[in-house]
Amino acid sequence: MAEVSLKKRIWGWFFFDWASQPYHTVLLTFIFGPFFVSLASENFLAQGVETELAKANAQAMWSFTLTITGLIIGFSAPVLGAMADTGGRRIPWIIGFSLMLVAGAGGLWFTAPDGSNLTWMLMAFALGFIGAEFALIFINGQLPSLGTEEEIGGISGSAFSFGYAGGVLSLFLLLLVFVEQPNGKTLIGLDPLFGLLDSDTREGTRSTGPFVAIWYIVFMIPYFLWVRDPKPTGVRTSVATALSRLWASIKGLPAKRSLATYLGSSMLYRDALNGLYSFGGTFALLVLDFSVVQVGVFGIIAAIGASVFSYVGGRADTRFGPKPVVITSIWVLIGVCFMLVNLSRDSMFGIQLTEGSMAPDIVFYICGVLIGGMGGVMQASSRTLMVRHCDMDAPTKSFGLYGLTGRATAFIAPFLIGVATTVTGNTQLGVSPLLALFLLGLIMLRWVNPKGEPTA
Repeated sequence: MAEVSLKKRIWGWFFFDWASQPYHTVLLTFIFGPFFVSLASENFLAQGVETELAKANAQAMWSFTLTITGLIIGFSAPVLGAMADTGGRRIPWIIGFSLMLVAGAGGLWFTAPDGSNLTWMLMAFALGFIGAEFALIFINGQLPSLGTEEEIGGISGSAFSFGYAGGVLSLFLLLLVFVEQPNGKTLIGLDPLFGLLDSDTREGTRSTGPFVAIWYIVFMIPYFLWVRDPKPTGVRTSVATALSRLWASIKGLPAKRSLATYLGSSMLYRDALNGLYSFGGTFALLVLDFSVVQVGVFGIIAAIGASVFSYVGGRADTRFGPKPVVITSIWVLIGVCFMLVNLSRDSMFGIQLTEGSMAPDIVFYICGVLIGGMGGVMQASSRTLMVRHCDMDAPTKSFGLYGLTGRATAFIAPFLIGVATTVTGNTQLGVSPLLALFLLGLIMLRWVNPKGEPTA
């Protein structure tokens, strides 16, 4: 087999972001997530629950599902990473988790439009989401082999930018041709898929799952053609060996102050960011009374911002290093959270607005650009900063720890949002715990060495 050039390997690696981003953009944040809470809310209303409480219960149901998936991902990730590093093969794992993503996304087609199978909806979504997150751990483990320390910041940022562009395109196509508005027509006045889908049973919106599955299958082809595993180590992989290697890594963390602090810091601020991603669309639907299609348009704007910002952030990462870029991103997102807590359909910061005012919509669209843009920048530069701290002999294990700290406590943001929403009965105040998570992560960054763990 002919040798694949480094340039092709990098482009093949980019295509994972392009292929997988719609699961996050379309299903998690802007179409299926809001669609789920709208069905769940209607289901609670049909049971006689008061309107605001029905909305709060729907958001809490979604948040606790993300809590459970976060726990599963977090505690499995480092073990899987250590197993991959032991044997030296990552692509077979990526194939297996890709099948989970495809099955989970495809299963969303069977969502009942009356909300009668909410549990099935959540289980199918969780299966695909877990597959996507597990695959990402192994993808991240390949980053150190794609360039020098100076180059990987730009590579990481470009990958996120490319991925968000894929998210924009997929969301755009779905809104134009598939997803129905309340009047049964798509954004440009078509019947869903030119009349082949039934708008009365929400087939246009339900088809987003199979669409994401097919998109992933098609656009992972360049990855599997151009990305190769290193030569296998010949060492047999086992859970026992992986656990032993993982335990050795965890025991060694106290001696690695910068790495340990960075893992703790990123655990908090990435958890807060995931909270924003998970509930941005539902916030628009529940607080600002957006339709699912309006949320999708908001998603296009946010994803375009993410694509542009991620590319620019990659260049900034190369020039200034990843740590200053992460810090700047966190401060911007703190401002966004503060804005959301004080934003409603008829008021901002307690000041009543005139009836029909577009100010909340304009402010929320601006917040969407910043969530998408600065979130993309923060993720890309956080990945670069992790590369500077990781063990180059076992990068997937290191990113397994990164996945553990990013997911083992990933239940915190959804859990706190669920609790705050349930206790207050207010969807806006449900977002307030994210402020504390961002601030704590920012404080801990003070003790992180921007160049990585110092060598003895």
